Amino acid sequence: MAGVEITDRFVRRTLDNGRIEEVTWHELTEVRMITTADGPFADDVFFVLIGARGNGCVVPHSAADTGFLARLQSLPGFDNAKVLKAMGTSGDCQFLVWRRRSAAPIKR
Repeated sequence: MAGVEITDRFVRRTLDNGRIEEVTWHELTEVRMITTADGPFADDVFFVLIGARGNGCVVPHSAADTGFLARLQSLPGFDNAKVLKAMGTSGDCQFLVWRRRSAAPIKR
């Protein structure tokens, strides 16, 4: 079933075709926001979560609950000003809102 699942361990998006995108919180290395000119009747703001292995997950703003945003905002150095800028953008843009500062390897 298509949809987004956000837990304390991971974020997973299942697409209509059955493909699964997933990233765990501990392997998260970067968060971007992408805006499109497709709104207001279609999703036009997306969070892009990128993992250390090149994996990732795209979360439409419509699927992001307050707990998800609070989790992102708890990341050290998360840029709330860029989130606000992204939310006010109606065109095709991309915003880097967080990047892991440490190059330390991810523990498995």
